[in-house]
Amino acid sequence: MSVAAVTYEFLEGLPPIAKGGATARVYAALRDAIVTLDLKPGEVLDKQAIAAKLGVSRFPVGEALGRLQAERLVEIIPQSGSRVALITLADARENMFLRRAVELEAVRVLTASLDTSRLTGMRQNLRYQAAAMEQGDRRGFHAFDLQFHAIMLETLGFERVKTASENARLGLERVRRLLNSRRRMAATLDEHEAILAALERRDTAAAMIAITNHLDAVMSELEVFAGERPELFADLATRPEPP
Repeated sequence: MSVAAVTYEFLEGLPPIAKGGATARVYAALRDAIVTLDLKPGEVLDKQAIAAKLGVSRFPVGEALGRLQAERLVEIIPQSGSRVALITLADARENMFLRRAVELEAVRVLTASLDTSRLTGMRQNLRYQAAAMEQGDRRGFHAFDLQFHAIMLETLGFERVKTASENARLGLERVRRLLNSRRRMAATLDEHEAILAALERRDTAAAMIAITNHLDAVMSELEVFAGERPELFADLATRPEPP
């Protein structure tokens, strides 16, 4: 994709950047654009255009891109330019492995200890998911999806476990959005229903099977999607260097 094709309109209307906080604000804006796919995998980044759109100099943009490179969301090619990093299928597999390990143990522990208020909150969350799906609100559905899993992890009360799961989830953020079709939303809602129903019955074995099926279904769909769109994946694609 050429630089000229990108207008960065999604960066308009952002709150003013506070003095001394330009790098952090640019970083937040670009990171959000990348994980929400406003900036697509492999898309060339025009530092000058980004700076102009955000009303800052090139320096904080360069600093922000450096931070995003450290998170493997941006690729910087010396003496050439920067682009949004492609997704790495191997990383997605590893992050899903971590999520599965954490959430399997979470439902095992929580089956016997989730109180009524938490279960009620999860049930209400499913109603919100259903409403978002009916309205075609993909971003809203995604947010409620994240909240459903967060309720379980927050109930555990282990901050380092929550952080580890969050880091793994962030590594899958673009993947989940790429797969966020209406069909996947409907499947996710059904899978969440199976998880919650097992938790409500205090059925540990069923809850563990349901969470495994849910996460495995996402990974299976990703494998198929990667085969159909290899140009989006660093370990599958072949591409020329940017001009």
